[in-house]
Amino acid sequence: MMKSLLSLFFAAWLAVAPALAQEVSPDALVRQVTEDVLTVVRQDKDIQGGSTRKAIELVDAKVLPYFNFQRMTALAMGRDWNKATPEQKKRLSEEFKTLLVRTYANSLTSYRNQTVVYKPTRIQPDDPHVVVKTEIVQPGSKPVQLDYTLEKQGDSWKVYDVIVAGVSLVTNYRDTFNNEVRNNGIDGLIPMLANRNRQLEAGTRK
Repeated sequence: MMKSLLSLFFAAWLAVAPALAQEVSPDALVRQVTEDVLTVVRQDKDIQGGSTRKAIELVDAKVLPYFNFQRMTALAMGRDWNKATPEQKKRLSEEFKTLLVRTYANSLTSYRNQTVVYKPTRIQPDDPHVVVKTEIVQPGSKPVQLDYTLEKQGDSWKVYDVIVAGVSLVTNYRDTFNNEVRNNGIDGLIPMLANRNRQLEAGTRK
């Protein structure tokens, strides 16, 4: 369920221009990008046909500038993040970014006719963090809450977590990460993530 819903989340950021994130509020950004991109995804026969490679290329080109992957990795690791050296933090962030991109690029190919309902968002001018709430309506299923957590960085906003039906995308990984660090140290977590990424790459459909 989380993977299929998060495919919609990532789809919503595939075609946004860099200037857009600097010119609009976070809720307007989510709405505008979602509507623009879902139109594109519905018309993209390659992605609908299962081309994970094309989905990954789109994510790499258009999504990455709008996410703070180091912040996401730190949240996923919890207290263990402070145990890592700068080089370990860099490698962990790179592997976690690759994991998220590959996982949800795969699920992006399963998008089918979901629609989005946008909830009112209260934003104060000096708010550094904002939660933009939406609801995913799926034919034949109950609506599912999908919330975007964004932070202000200079003149733009960046996403650092997504909450699906009350479950945080980022902290959902915490138990796995913490267990690996406890058993094998941070130097064990890095190859674990790298191995998972190789498995996903091997299953990538061209």
